[in-house]
Amino acid sequence: MRRLAATLCVLGIVGLCTTPLPAQTVSLGKAASKVILDTDIGDDIDDAFALALALRSTEIEVIGITTAWGDTALRAKLANRLVKEAEAETVPVLAGVPTQSKATFTQSQWAKEGKPSPANSDAVEFLLKQAKKAPGEITLVAIGPLTNLGTAIDRDVDAFRKFKRVVLMGGSIRRGYGDLGYGSDRGPEPEYNIYSDVKAAQKLFGSGVPIFMMPLDSTQLLLDENKRTLLFSTGSQLTNALAALYFQWVSSTRTPTATLFDAMAVAYAVDPELCPVEAMHVTVDEKGMTKLTSGTPNASACLSSDSEKFFHFLLPRLMASPAKAAN
Repeated sequence: MRRLAATLCVLGIVGLCTTPLPAQTVSLGKAASKVILDTDIGDDIDDAFALALALRSTEIEVIGITTAWGDTALRAKLANRLVKEAEAETVPVLAGVPTQSKATFTQSQWAKEGKPSPANSDAVEFLLKQAKKAPGEITLVAIGPLTNLGTAIDRDVDAFRKFKRVVLMGGSIRRGYGDLGYGSDRGPEPEYNIYSDVKAAQKLFGSGVPIFMMPLDSTQLLLDENKRTLLFSTGSQLTNALAALYFQWVSSTRTPTATLFDAMAVAYAVDPELCPVEAMHVTVDEKGMTKLTSGTPNASACLSSDSEKFFHFLLPRLMASPAKAAN
């Protein structure tokens, strides 16, 4: 009888549930969608939360992580250490195209204890190989400057077009940094992931691959003190790692409240209802502005999100046991 009740609970007959369903339970019979995460993890703190969310969401299968911008090898060491703490060590991490960066690598101390990527690994070649291997099946979630994507387009645009879609944290349509909609309208401004490599962004928006864009308008999601306390008091390997990374970031920036821009891109890849989009035609100018212009839509952008709904989605997943323990 107990086994029958548990089965009916999983099927959605909640009245027969004696314990809460795991936050990351997947609908029976539904295959997880394949995702690659391209990230500049290590400067701001939101990339770490985005990666943790991806690894704790069984609706998606993270088939690889590629690091972007600046010291991509050190970023790969950080990502490798975090996937270990999330008990997801089978996920490959590849260092992308290194660049010059003026940003501060705030979490370098923690990153140095991570495992390096395999020698001679090529993140761009990995992206193209996976796209060709599973055409129309892979979502590329891009949450850093777009150098790896631009290089992949240059190297083999036909292969790049085999991605199902790109979910992008980037751009600014109507709101800039610090505009939460309470004060007077200040308008859009260049956003970091776009203006850091304008040419790569222009190549992406001209690639023909479906783009789902999470701009500043919908991603300024503040991890306040109450939410931090709830999360970090969990005491799991993953939340302890996030706490360590958070406090290194705070030590460097002297900013207590993190804004989880990048986590919304992952959240959208898992559940599009968290950030409804509308079709538009976007061009990137030489300053990195993402402008609405006339023409056939080349992107779908989310211009508004519900912060509380987002955190009710995020926090239970990060505080839950690893996905394998829930299955």
